[in-house]
Amino acid sequence: MSDEQSPKGDVVDFLGAEGALAEVISGFSPRPQQIEMALAVEQTIESKGCLISEAGTGTGKTFAYLIPAILSGKRIIVSTGTKNLQDQLFFSDLPVIRKAIAAPLKTALLKGRANYLCLYRQLILQDDPGAFASPQQVNDFEIVRAWSEETQRGDISELSEVEEDAGIWPLVTSTTDNCLGADCPCYEKCFVVQARRQAQAADIVVINHHLFCADLTLKEDGFGELLPSADCFILDEAHQLPDIASNFFGFSLSSRQFVELTHDAISEYHKEAGDMADIKALADRLETTSKDLRLSMGDAGRRASWVELEKDEVVQEELQRVKVALVGFEELLKEASVRSKGLESCWGRCKEMLTRLNYILDGNQSEFVRWFETYRTSFRIHLTPLNIAETFQSHMENMQASWVFTSATLAVNEDFSHFSKQLGLDKPESLQWDSPFNYSRQALLYIPKDMPNPSDSNYHEVLLEKALPVIESCKGRTFMLFTSHKALRFAAEWLEGYCDYPLLVQGDAPKTELIHRFKEKGNAVLLGTASFWEGVDVRGEALSCVIIDKLPFASPGDPVQQAMIESMRKKGGNPFFHHQIPQAVIALKQGVGRLIRDVQDRGVLMLCDPRTYQKSYGKQFLNSLPTMRRTRRVEDVTCFFDSQKKDRIYLEL
Repeated sequence: MSDEQSPKGDVVDFLGAEGALAEVISGFSPRPQQIEMALAVEQTIESKGCLISEAGTGTGKTFAYLIPAILSGKRIIVSTGTKNLQDQLFFSDLPVIRKAIAAPLKTALLKGRANYLCLYRQLILQDDPGAFASPQQVNDFEIVRAWSEETQRGDISELSEVEEDAGIWPLVTSTTDNCLGADCPCYEKCFVVQARRQAQAADIVVINHHLFCADLTLKEDGFGELLPSADCFILDEAHQLPDIASNFFGFSLSSRQFVELTHDAISEYHKEAGDMADIKALADRLETTSKDLRLSMGDAGRRASWVELEKDEVVQEELQRVKVALVGFEELLKEASVRSKGLESCWGRCKEMLTRLNYILDGNQSEFVRWFETYRTSFRIHLTPLNIAETFQSHMENMQASWVFTSATLAVNEDFSHFSKQLGLDKPESLQWDSPFNYSRQALLYIPKDMPNPSDSNYHEVLLEKALPVIESCKGRTFMLFTSHKALRFAAEWLEGYCDYPLLVQGDAPKTELIHRFKEKGNAVLLGTASFWEGVDVRGEALSCVIIDKLPFASPGDPVQQAMIESMRKKGGNPFFHHQIPQAVIALKQGVGRLIRDVQDRGVLMLCDPRTYQKSYGKQFLNSLPTMRRTRRVEDVTCFFDSQKKDRIYLEL
């Protein structure tokens, strides 16, 4: 955007009571926190600085960073943690701002290639009916094919008729592994290519953290580099970034990669190399050995350190069989690679898988943790770096841009050092704005008395007994957030016999469907784990209570956490105070953030874990929460919802 085209205006004017936004948004009211944050973002962009900003729920941080970004006239990339926020920014927030500004504004929405229909893979599938695993996939494919003739963007989220997790999507979308890039016969019509071209020409590009990290690590170089051409990066929901970046700065090897390679190779064999029957034979052999490896790894749902498998002779034998199958397949695909670009791509993928497998088997990477996870019919092996700070900082320095990291949950007891150290941020400016909501009037924190230790076998039964009168006082309208699936299932079975309100349980339906039912019923009790702790926005009386079972410390059995803790200990650090507590505080803040979503909302937070007042570190959790009245008496919960008694004095902890 040239200076002549840049929208003119002052940030304060835009966000003020008489400003441009007030003219296009009905009921808009200025918020001091929003204006202060916007000014900080403006200064960061002008000075090519680095800002960490925590803005409480209701601050309006989206407009607080979009307005100064657009007024700067710079090229901006905004990255979000979820595709839902990404779509909201592009389809809702940016159009509102476009109405308010007085200059042209080119915007683009860009997702990872797995979010776009791949015309080439659709074409291959069309000629290979044997690739469908069920009649449902055949039916879904016909719906996809009809949609492909009318879609302009190819974004699979447009097609609501096909379930988000339907088995057809991996068959008609591409990955970094199987994309042919510029050699693809459908390249000029490719929806990913078109989206990238639009992004290259845009002033504001909206992406997500997965794509951001993929581009950093050059996993998407088939379409050229997007990120280095930006003047400023704004990373919303930034609390998710360290974990996402860790996954991308390492690598993984999965049975799905093996299966997709064999299926693609067989499709190419039928089209281009019918005289090379060994391709199908060796492909079948690789698929069989990968299935045998999965069976040797035990039950589904395992997530553990590689050490658990290292001494398992059966697993090690199966790994060697997979390696032998890969070696033979790679040699054959090398010979066949001259037949077609598709076979050449299969050869490259096979070589890369062999390299990764050798790296995993080597076991001498002290700065990485090897771990695995098993599903019903598949597995994934990971190599994850223990520390990404140096790598991330190096990427930032190469960008020569301004950086804004923002979220409602980044600080721990008003301290941002945990977040900044994770990403290697060097002396960033750190600012915090409390929510403009009046938590002291709108919310009540209830910590029940006489709770057993969280490790006690009867902990959740006591918790549920104490939760029932709270749910009754709230007339349902409750989120119960758990730190484990085991606790959730126990609660679901227990409440079935005691709760008079509709029960909605994570896993019984897709997340979006459960949220829809919760809002529609108006008196439901929803039970959820990790995915319901953040990114869920229920406004109004339908959600009047959030019950949290325990302080959300990461599972001690998690292999990555175990390795990080051990690494910190070896270096003389205190992993509990410098890693585990900060992580748990941020997770708790996310869960608490579900309660008050609007200026009119009122609700009770029931925090059941007695460690909040028994342990000295409990103060870090309480001090990191919004300022609200606190009580230990269940009677005060009833009074909170009684209009005649709502202003009584509550007991401080």
